Amino acid sequence: MSRRSGVLEFAILGLLRESPMHGYELRKRLNTSLGVFRAFSYGTLYPCLKALVANGWLMEEPGGPPEGAPATALTGRRAKIVYRLTAAGKEHFEELLSRSGPDAWEDEHFGVRFAFFGQTSRDVRMRVLEGRRSRLEERLERMRTSLARSRERLDDYTLELQRHGMESVEREVRWLNGLIESERTGHDRHTPGTAERDKQDQSGDTDGLPRHRGGSRPDPSDDTTT
Repeated sequence: MSRRSGVLEFAILGLLRESPMHGYELRKRLNTSLGVFRAFSYGTLYPCLKALVANGWLMEEPGGPPEGAPATALTGRRAKIVYRLTAAGKEHFEELLSRSGPDAWEDEHFGVRFAFFGQTSRDVRMRVLEGRRSRLEERLERMRTSLARSRERLDDYTLELQRHGMESVEREVRWLNGLIESERTGHDRHTPGTAERDKQDQSGDTDGLPRHRGGSRPDPSDDTTT
């Protein structure tokens, strides 16, 4: 499985942990909540969904059309299928959440992992944040070394572009430093702990992410077209 397909699998399972969705609703949520997927198509989404169903992590159920879906999105049987996370799928997603290795630090995967931090244990969050910071600090050092060696050969615009890239990395490192400090001091970020999530799961109230700021669930109307 490619790295990108692995990220998509993780995101699909995480969003469906919140509630079952049509493919149309799921694609829109992936686009609007997780910007890394803005460029992907139904041709990418549906093979991944079918693979997850084949693995027993999702199940397909018949359902009505998603509210607000355009007519072009409702042709054929695909628009009538609702995808629901199975018990095995939930277990698999929890296992994926527990991973904190280098893949979780990379550019494409980190943003998606961060979107589901509210469902992730604090020790895993810390390992991912510290790993991401370490990766960026290494990148920043390489950028500084490269710039020092090539500064005399660069024109003003190329030099400015290099500086802009370095400043972007420096800003993210500062942001990560703040997040890591908050995790270490135990500041409340309005996300439930593991025990609270387990209690909510037992009562049938799954705590899915991404959340809007303030800790509230996304409004279901967000799935309608704009």
